[in-house]
Amino acid sequence: MGSTQTEKTIIGWAARDSSGVLSPYKYTVRNTGPEDVYIKVICCGVCHTDIHQVKNDLGMSHYPMVPGHEVVGEVVEVGSQVTKFKAGDIVGAGCIVGSCRNCNPCKSDNEQYCNRKIWSYNDVYTDKKPTQGGFAEAMVVDQKFVVHIPEGMVPEQAAPLLCAGVTVYSPLNHFGLTQSGLKGAILGLGGVGHMGVKIAKAMGHHVTVVSSSDKKREEALDHLGADNYLVSSDTEKMQENFDSFDYIIDTIPVFHPLEPYLSLLKLDGKLILMGVINTPLQFVSPMVMLGRKSITGSFIGSMKETEEMLEFCKEKNLTSTIEIVKMDYVNKALERLEKNDVRYRFVVDVAGSKLDGQ
Repeated sequence: MGSTQTEKTIIGWAARDSSGVLSPYKYTVRNTGPEDVYIKVICCGVCHTDIHQVKNDLGMSHYPMVPGHEVVGEVVEVGSQVTKFKAGDIVGAGCIVGSCRNCNPCKSDNEQYCNRKIWSYNDVYTDKKPTQGGFAEAMVVDQKFVVHIPEGMVPEQAAPLLCAGVTVYSPLNHFGLTQSGLKGAILGLGGVGHMGVKIAKAMGHHVTVVSSSDKKREEALDHLGADNYLVSSDTEKMQENFDSFDYIIDTIPVFHPLEPYLSLLKLDGKLILMGVINTPLQFVSPMVMLGRKSITGSFIGSMKETEEMLEFCKEKNLTSTIEIVKMDYVNKALERLEKNDVRYRFVVDVAGSKLDGQ
């Protein structure tokens, strides 16, 4: 199907200010250009980053803002030069909807590190119009930034994989931490953390969950399949695990000391930061020097890695643990997410919701 000639007016749920409260909002999406895919949204995951953005925690928010970057939908229309997708395909779109295509990151399939990347919402597209996310009827996305959802994968299960899943898969893949037999730790058991346990276990790793309290022990061990559980305030148990781990995936999105966790790493171990934290973190240099340890970060994943991760999850029969809600519950969902009151990812049933609020 070729490109449409008129912009479409759709309804999404937008924040109008830093209160972060979402409500129905009408706006237009661009014509389906030659390389574009017009997607009718089926569902969209709710990420902790959505809270940061709608509440202007990072000081860069523009309103009205329709959040949502874990989007699964059905292709309704494709542009004349689209070759990968056709009407009726079930597809996904994640955090990024554009990049320069010319820089070293773009040319090496690392477009998530492009300095001119375009976020799926709270950004400006090449047509100078604001980008809006997946808490809406539809999105228009360049085919480069759309992925096929593997056949048989439930849309609501697939949505969190487009951010939480690839966020864990990418650093394990990039740093060569995919071989079986490694010992890893997951710090924080939220949306990203629970996928970290599942993916690392599927790779054959011995996985320890590290948490601030004992309340998620049964969940981690019995339901997610972790091998061990550590409470970070239990000094004796933490000391027993000194020099134990090849890597730690740190998903905590608020300020926390790094030194207790650096001591858990083996020689050449890596502490991989994933939480968006807007206050400086601290450590003393001997903590890394005396074990040649690394503190590094990783940001979502490339489109290539997203496709690989989806196929990996299909092959290993991995699913995210979710709570499905309607759009009229989304403000309550954001409140609960801020309190970590969810197992483990909210997914909004967009197609099944009355978006006009009536």
